[in-house]
Amino acid sequence: MGWLLEIVHETRMHYQGAARASYNEARMTPLTLPSQAARQTRVSVGNGTPVWAYQDYWGTVVSSFDIQAPHDKLTVRSHAVVETSAAPAPPDPLAWDELRARAGAGIAAEYLAATPRTTVAAALAEAARERTRGADPLETASAIAAWVRERVEYVPGATEVQTSAQEAWDKGQGVCQDIAHLTVALLRETGLPARYVSGYLHPRPEAGIGQAVAGQSHAWVEYWAGDWVAADPTNQASVGEGHVVVARGRDYADVPPLKGIYHGAPSVAMDVTVEVTRLA
Repeated sequence: MGWLLEIVHETRMHYQGAARASYNEARMTPLTLPSQAARQTRVSVGNGTPVWAYQDYWGTVVSSFDIQAPHDKLTVRSHAVVETSAAPAPPDPLAWDELRARAGAGIAAEYLAATPRTTVAAALAEAARERTRGADPLETASAIAAWVRERVEYVPGATEVQTSAQEAWDKGQGVCQDIAHLTVALLRETGLPARYVSGYLHPRPEAGIGQAVAGQSHAWVEYWAGDWVAADPTNQASVGEGHVVVARGRDYADVPPLKGIYHGAPSVAMDVTVEVTRLA
């Protein structure tokens, strides 16, 4: 049996002066997938601003809106109710030759190439391949995720949104975004297509039904071994009832919760809250 989760995600922006001609995209809507069902979803913007939705190339629901009138604050709110599932059993691993042949002929091939955030030095890439030599795809993924977590300590505020996988490795500290980027990078270097996953995490499985808790925007990974397999390297845990998928892509650049451009005040303060309640 899975869980029924209610998620409320609010982003509040305060401009130092008037902003205008603001164009924005929000990726805050949980998806309906074999592992989860989005029963209710709604993204709203303060002052009754109209919101349009479309699905991007990577399959993410994007809420698009613009504000032409001068404004000194902006509130974007996502409310969703999602039914989640327990972590599935991993598939039987493919042989490497078959995996490479099948991955190279499909969409999984797009998740083999490095991006600026998932590029690592040649020496680190070779070390990853040497460390997993002789392992099957599932063993390889497990070894890489454990290695990354041993190396990179979870330290909030230790890195910035532009930090690359190699920088997180060198620093030995980071947040879930960095750990996911580094894991994706090394999985690709070993020959496994891998993608970055953005979503929400219920951080307290012991919390009672109906108890609202401070949730988290979270990042984890999925790798392709004949089917997509999810892994949470930050927590070294299975991806199951407490995880809610919002977006997938090559790296964070494909899945930011909120991005946009505007004309006006040069500085802005941002406050983000996520509240998660288990309903059943």
